[in-house]
Amino acid sequence: REFAQGVGAFSTPDYRPSAELPDEEYPLAMMTGRVLAQYNACAMTGRTEGLGALSGSSFIELNDADAAALGIADGDRVRVTSRRGSLETTAHVSDKTNPGQTWMPFHFQDGNSNWLTIAALDPVSKAPEYKVCAVRVEKA
Repeated sequence: REFAQGVGAFSTPDYRPSAELPDEEYPLAMMTGRVLAQYNACAMTGRTEGLGALSGSSFIELNDADAAALGIADGDRVRVTSRRGSLETTAHVSDKTNPGQTWMPFHFQDGNSNWLTIAALDPVSKAPEYKVCAVRVEKA
């Protein structure tokens, strides 16, 4: 087979760690993403009857061991702080995340995790690194 525009040039870039890594002040890595029942900022799905019961407000997933070390129980209100600001949300404590890692959806305006993330640009693609940053979590 041939490419329509000639031979394609493929390469794999070397691994680069995130622009912002955990440290003493912000010891946890937070990743953000979507929940199945919602879409983007909930403009349409937020008005769909029944979806709010599945997932209708902000939360942060914390690993059991990290939560125990912080004195946080499942359902507690917590403050999540990054170098760009802080917000309050509800802790979901489980083994869904690895120790040292947290996860938050970005759909909900009552705790939009995108307000905390970093806008560092990938040097090759120039895509913003919205999906990971260092945070501190404490009981609210």
